[in-house]
Amino acid sequence: MYSTLKELHRSIRDQQHLNLSLRIHRALSWLNRAEQCDDADGRFIFLWIAFNAAYATEIVDTQRGTSERAIFGDFFKKLCDLDEDKRLSTLVWSEFPKSIRVLLDNPYVNADFWEFQRGNIDRDTWQKRAAGTKRAANASLAAQNTPDTLAIIFSRIYVLRNQLVHGGATWDSAMNREQIRDCVAFLEKFVVEMLQIMMESKPTLWGDACFPPVRDA
Repeated sequence: MYSTLKELHRSIRDQQHLNLSLRIHRALSWLNRAEQCDDADGRFIFLWIAFNAAYATEIVDTQRGTSERAIFGDFFKKLCDLDEDKRLSTLVWSEFPKSIRVLLDNPYVNADFWEFQRGNIDRDTWQKRAAGTKRAANASLAAQNTPDTLAIIFSRIYVLRNQLVHGGATWDSAMNREQIRDCVAFLEKFVVEMLQIMMESKPTLWGDACFPPVRDA
């Protein structure tokens, strides 16, 4: 899909805002690398970077406390509002409903589970939080609320991202194959749909891209 998306970007980038064009250019470069990768762990990391390149904005000091979940939520709401062809709804509700439920039930991609394992919260608190997040997830799933469901999915993928990027997992480990496999399959489709929506939608403010190119230092 990289080649198809790259051709689309070349054909429209002169009409795009510079910030959007930079986001797309960066994200496509990482999607290209992911498609060349022959192991699931590397593919996951490169796909995450592609996603991050497209959605992330500079966060000023007063926003440091903003949760990743809240940032995800704002981005997914905007993305779904622009998704006139309902690509993301189809992805969530038609292509991946079973694997999404499996992912949401997996404790190893739940941040609160690891808080319990570290001793920062007790078992009762962990179980109550797990029950609460499951109710919230089930409510979003039942209502087919695509932005909220995507935010929940990515909060779980983010935990897996932390495990790999911060060295909290062994390469090609048998212990996390299920969640790696499911997340890679989802991200491969999601990143493509996300980039198409961002390129084909009406002009939209996405904010300043992180670390813009600086010619003279």
